This record gives sequence, C-alpha cells and structure tokens, in this order.
Amino acid sequence: MSLDALTALSPLDGRYASKAEPLRSIFSEYGLMHRRVQVEIAWLLALAAESGIEELPAFGEAQAETLRAIAADFSVDDGRRVKAIEATTNHDVKAIEYFIKERIGADETLAKAKEFVHFACTSEDINNLSYALMLRDARDQVLVPELDGIIATLRLLAHEHAGLAMLSRTHGQTASPTTLGKEIANVVARLERQRAQLVAVEIPGKINGAVGNFNAHTVAYPEVDWRGFSKRFIESLALSPNAYTTQIEPHDGVAEFCDVIRRVNIILIDLARDVWGYISLGYFKQALKEGEVGSSTMPHKVNPIDFENAEGNFGIANALLGHFSEKLPISRWQRDLTDSTVLRALGTAFGHGLVGFNSLAKGLGKLSVNPQRLAGDLDAAWEVLAEAVQTVMRRYGLPNPYEQLKALTRGHGITEQSMRQFITSLELPDEAKQRLLALTPASYVGDAQALAHDI
Repeated sequence: MSLDALTALSPLDGRYASKAEPLRSIFSEYGLMHRRVQVEIAWLLALAAESGIEELPAFGEAQAETLRAIAADFSVDDGRRVKAIEATTNHDVKAIEYFIKERIGADETLAKAKEFVHFACTSEDINNLSYALMLRDARDQVLVPELDGIIATLRLLAHEHAGLAMLSRTHGQTASPTTLGKEIANVVARLERQRAQLVAVEIPGKINGAVGNFNAHTVAYPEVDWRGFSKRFIESLALSPNAYTTQIEPHDGVAEFCDVIRRVNIILIDLARDVWGYISLGYFKQALKEGEVGSSTMPHKVNPIDFENAEGNFGIANALLGHFSEKLPISRWQRDLTDSTVLRALGTAFGHGLVGFNSLAKGLGKLSVNPQRLAGDLDAAWEVLAEAVQTVMRRYGLPNPYEQLKALTRGHGITEQSMRQFITSLELPDEAKQRLLALTPASYVGDAQALAHDI
C-alpha cells in the first residue's frame, strides 16, 4: 500500500498533517539528520579554528564556507543519500560521518581533514546535541509562539469580559459570584508562569567521548584543554554544557523540558473542560458554519468539538511526555540504547500538543458570550449573598451569624425578597444594612473586575 495521508499509520501524518506541519522539519528523521550534520560540521570547524591541533590548520574562508553550506543546505535528497549509506553501515551516525567525508572529498584541502570529521566523538556526542537543537528550535520557533497566541487571545477575552458577572460553582454548587473575565485571567496567569519556566529551561549538551572522560582526546592531544574547548563549543550552539556524563548526556534537561510542556497542556485541558461546561450551561454560544453538521441524527446539535479535540490531543501528548520524563533519565551503567528509540518519538508528543493548540485556538475563536444566560443564573441564586451577610454580622458582633445564615439558606429556596427581609431584621448600623440591601448576586464580585483588567 502506498503511503499518503489516507494510508498513514499516524494521524499526525494523515488527518492532522497540516496542523503538525510546523514541526516536520524539526522532529522528522530528516530534521534529526540535518542537525547531526550541523553538529558534525560545527565540530570540525571549531577543531580547525580553535583547538590548536597542528595537523588541522584553520580553513580558508572558501573551505569554511563550503563546510557551512553542507550543513545549511542539507536537503531531503541529502537525507536519502545518508539512508543509502546507512543501508551498508547499519549505523545512522556513522552514515552521517561518511556522507560528510563524501561531500568534502572533491576539495583537496578539505580532503586532508577528512579524518577529523567526527574526531574523538562517540555517536551520543552528536545525538545529544542534535536532539537538544531540535528541542531548542521547537520551543523558539513553534511552541512559544503558539502558547503566546493562546495567551493573547485569553487576555483579550479577560479584558473584554472583566466586569461580566458570573455565578461561581464550587463543588458544582452555587457559590460566591466572580466575573467571566476574572476566570479567564486566572488561566492567563497560570500560563504565563509556565511560559517563563519554559523559556528558562536549560537544554544541556555534552561532547566528551565514549564515557564522558575525554579518554581518546587526551591520548591523542594531551596538550589541548579539552574540557574548556568542549564547554565553549557547546555554548557556541546556544546550549548548556554538562561536564558530568556517562556515554550519554543523562537527559535530565529533556525531562525538565517535557515536564514544563506537560504542565502547560494540563492547564489547557483544565480550560478546555471548563469552557465545554460553560457551553453546556449556555454561557457561551459557538459560531455556526454553513454546511457543518453536529450530529448524524440530531440536526439541532452544535457540539464543542474543538475543545474535545484539544483535550484528547493534549492527553495523548502528556502520556508520551510523562514517559519521556520518567524513562529518559534512566540508563543502565554507562549506556543502554533504550533512550535511542524513545527519543525518536519526541515529535509525536509535540505534534499532538500542536494539534491541541490549534484546536483550542479555533474553538476560542468561535465563542460568543450569552450575557442573558449568565444574568439569569445569578438572579436565581440569591443564597450566594449569605457569605456577605454573615461576614458583616461577624464584624458587628451579632450572635451566631454563620449558624443563622445556614438555617436561612441551606436546603431552602432563597429569593430576593426573603434575603432582604432577613437583612432588614438585623440589628446593624444603618450604613452597613443599606450596603447589604444594595447588594445583588451580580454586584457581589469583589475585586474581580480589577483583577481581570490587571492581567
């Protein structure tokens, strides 16, 4: 069966291919190959320019530019050539080394440097840096911009509806009112906290040989400060050097990265479920699109499918991200290969997360508020003023304020009239009594409006 969108095993390469597209050049096998070539070329250039190795003098500008072009212009056809080499080597990183040697062999000067390609490196030196670059690029080019888009949309909604009173529901029961804008502002604050942690996550890397001790390096060139050279090289890739590793960089940074993204996704699942519920209550309406169908049998239905799709895809992403953060930092002794196959699934996790981002953004863009529905629920819930009344009673020393309001409201239907009759009967200073009598469920929102505007 030929491979196309309809026959793809993964929905990320089929149904959701267009939504996952921004990550394709990063997390695909081509993306991994490309970054391996980038790391190998950068290592060769650094060795020539900075190590002081006599047998590898600095390249002229023409040769350096040729090397940089091999990395910069790495194409899908180049990737196919690497795969053809790998068919013989049965080793993916060695195939990259042979590909680069093949490409520079025509240049007499570069040909002399062929044996310094992959010099003193173990495969994991190249791989860990390549995956680190993939995570950095995914964060900076895709994930943070997508997150910023969601935050911006939510902030606009928070400001627009900062003063729109809404009945709270703690434990699913009527509770002290809030505003729609303030509830959305809560989500903005949570996401901004995680965004700050995401951009601050250090992405570590190492290039220190077969077991992390520069064994081969120091035998070949004992006069070179390999620890300092390695540190500077990793920093030149905008990564964080890790001086203490086995054969593999221990992936603690990858786990930290995944955990931050998991927390972002969890917050967005929480949002998607709440919006789903508010749509069910009629607080939100969804924009209709000509020709769309909500149910194959019930014509009236307009389902909250975007929020359901977002929740489902964030859940898939988090299942994988959780596995990454728990598994990747564990490696038997100085190296086992279980991380190799697991790391190849990074793109699947972030791909499903990206589908979730897209679906959530689409759903938010279709919402409109139904103020009449919010107002109706508030007007039917005068019992929520019990908190305010008993708190003022406490201030002025009236007996058993909580118990009096409990007897009045718990299990009983409370109306505007019955609440005001109770307030009128209280022995309170006139100013305090009038302040309570002026309260309505819609006006009892505290500082919610200001808090929503301040986000």
